[in-house]
Amino acid sequence: MNRLKNVLQQIDGKSYKGYKQIQGSYSFSSYQLKVDYVQGDPFAAPSKIRVQIPRKIKKVDAQWIETKSRQTYTEDVLARKVAEVLEKGRPNVRGSGKSGMVSIDRPKQEILERTAVSVDDDQITVCLTVGLPANGRRINGKEADKLFFTVVPNLIKDSILALKDQEIWEFVELADQHDAILTKMKEDNLISFIADDSILPRASGVSDRPMKDAIPFSSPEANRVSIDVPHREEPLTGLGLSKGIVLIVGGGYHGKSTLLNAIERGVYPHIKGDGREFVLTDPSAVKVRAEDGRRVTNVDISPFIKNLPRGADTTQFSTENASGSTSQAANVIEAVEAGARSLLIDEDTSATNFMIRDERMQELVVREKEPITPFIDKIKSLRDELDVSTVLVMGGSGDYFSEADDVIMMDQYVPYNVTNRAKEIAGKFPSKRQMTEEGFGRLPSRHFLPQSIQARKGKKEKVQAKGRTLILMGSTEIDLDGVEQLVDASQTRMIADLIMHLYKKGLLSKQQPLSQLLDQIDNQLNKEGLASFAPYKDQHPGELARPRRYEIAAALNRIRTAKVKDIR
Repeated sequence: MNRLKNVLQQIDGKSYKGYKQIQGSYSFSSYQLKVDYVQGDPFAAPSKIRVQIPRKIKKVDAQWIETKSRQTYTEDVLARKVAEVLEKGRPNVRGSGKSGMVSIDRPKQEILERTAVSVDDDQITVCLTVGLPANGRRINGKEADKLFFTVVPNLIKDSILALKDQEIWEFVELADQHDAILTKMKEDNLISFIADDSILPRASGVSDRPMKDAIPFSSPEANRVSIDVPHREEPLTGLGLSKGIVLIVGGGYHGKSTLLNAIERGVYPHIKGDGREFVLTDPSAVKVRAEDGRRVTNVDISPFIKNLPRGADTTQFSTENASGSTSQAANVIEAVEAGARSLLIDEDTSATNFMIRDERMQELVVREKEPITPFIDKIKSLRDELDVSTVLVMGGSGDYFSEADDVIMMDQYVPYNVTNRAKEIAGKFPSKRQMTEEGFGRLPSRHFLPQSIQARKGKKEKVQAKGRTLILMGSTEIDLDGVEQLVDASQTRMIADLIMHLYKKGLLSKQQPLSQLLDQIDNQLNKEGLASFAPYKDQHPGELARPRRYEIAAALNRIRTAKVKDIR
């Protein structure tokens, strides 16, 4: 502490670059302070510090971290507490640029594995971003003293050290409940579980918080399941969507897409009070949509598209500017290649000609002239041959009635099971469209070619995330706007670090199938943690949150310099 005070006094009023002298480790009365990165300018990216609190100072019950999920939820509530204290008021530290700024990678509605706070056998580590104070571009040592000796100590005292055990136990118990639900879903072959009384609508299009006065969810009797969960006297009841083909129908603005959105986000657990805390979905479920303009590289889309004009090869299809149908076909194939066991599709974000061709269009444009085999002709072979389920929102075509295993109708945000009625209608008005009898077709097993990805911009190698939907790799842009289950910018930062790690280690040149590469990434994340992919070991790991393998695969598939080969 004294050494840091002395250095700040010595560099007061000097050039801002003098702050480089404070990098290092300092012992405070209740924690260790590590200054890992010092910004070069008051207007540049802020500095990175870590606060390490021994477990003898802040008691950590061994039960809080005895399972992976319990540890993640415990770290989550600690990060939320720090963020809550910071939100109450900006630290009173003056200066130019980002002077006095203090922030943490704040969790949102989802509970994600993060690097913001970590708990191990010895200590709790809190990773903070701070703006070192300046007057113009000169060091303001007095304000820096206030930052390190008043603001940070008070933050730790009012957050980590003030957090009550009961607050942590609530998150730990929620972890146990989520684990129990997921275990039961796997045993009963459920794609998703939506608990009764859940609040599915969101406050607005730009807010992920629950809508006030929304109609609580109520499951139809035919789909109602009961799950015994720990730390709760009564079992949870709710809608259980079984594996297979599930159709969600209903009039416009009656809640079809709202239900699908809740199912889509259910691949991540949610905090209490979110309204969706007991909405859980198969973690391998992937939302698939059309993405006009995306790049596709060597994807076998022949199950859906073949015999293109001019003889273009659709078994190794590539394009710089995919259409709606070709992009959606590629997205389906890539999701299954990455290991997806459930596909989530909304007609509102789908290409019409990819989803359906009615009998009149088939009569006018004969099969020999139409290269697209619509999804309706492949949905059963996906289920029967590949064990891939589909949850589909459809309000415009009744042809899917005969294909569905379950039909749920949303009426004023209330779900009804109308499977029998849908089958009666399908029998009463049989479709005259011609169905394709062939199986699904071959799945790809692709690998990257040597030197297929370049991360250089000039003489530097650089991969950087820009918000949630964009990664800059060298001079190449990776657009993730259509990857709808990527929910946090910290996940995108993690993907950027992953790509750089794969690039530097030469793992994209080993010619191993993409599925094996994703397995390797998952194994390292599980064994060594998120920080093992960070650029600098034993330092501030950055603001990272764990993405799923499907979002990692989506980024790799969208790299515009990528060259991949299909293994036959």
